[in-house]
Amino acid sequence: MKASLFITCIADSMFANVGISAVKVLEKLGVELDFPKKQTCCGQPAYNSGHHEATKRAAKHMIEVFKNSEYVIFLAGSCAGMVRETYIDLLKDEPEWQQKAIDLANRTYEFSEFLVKVLKVSDIGAELKAKATYHQSCHMTRQIKVIEEPLLLLSHVKGLEMIDLPLKEDCCGFGGTFSIKMPEISVAMVQEKTEHIEETDAEILIGSDMACVMNIKGRLSRNGQELRSLHVAEVLAEGCGL
Repeated sequence: MKASLFITCIADSMFANVGISAVKVLEKLGVELDFPKKQTCCGQPAYNSGHHEATKRAAKHMIEVFKNSEYVIFLAGSCAGMVRETYIDLLKDEPEWQQKAIDLANRTYEFSEFLVKVLKVSDIGAELKAKATYHQSCHMTRQIKVIEEPLLLLSHVKGLEMIDLPLKEDCCGFGGTFSIKMPEISVAMVQEKTEHIEETDAEILIGSDMACVMNIKGRLSRNGQELRSLHVAEVLAEGCGL
């Protein structure tokens, strides 16, 4: 099976090991990966700021970059949601491009979703002895409705004790440009999130969207709390000794 990897801006700039881990896991599972070097931002920050014409240019570029990919694997649910849902609406006045957007959407999968739904894998033989909690990102939960897949994968990691996060459905306060436009509200939201994480007594914070994890980890640090944070791909790679 062949697939293309979309790294996301945050992972590319700040969490390179997420991409490395995802590649190792996917290759272990027999996926032949490529990495189109012309890929750029999916356009979500511009879209959230109301710059829809600029977003259309980004969307068309992404569509062209991945037009020959059998599958496109995203390392963030928010970016996957942008491509799978927003592009189609954004290009509704250009039927030819909208059809291309629909075609790309049908080949777009978030990392854990790809493992579970396409590869039909739930247990890759990982083992990691630790107590952890999982943060559900908003776009992944509400937009593309990928909820159970990462939890299923984590439930099969031997030795990993998963503690349910109180009010797990609540936003962490990042929301891309929301945290910039409304910092006071954002800080209050992430502070509440960190308090709930502390309640779990977890040693590791796991997420599927590193933008959320970055936001939460930043607040924890400001509170004088240090907590290890990992993407689902990193948990699986480390658990397999990759």
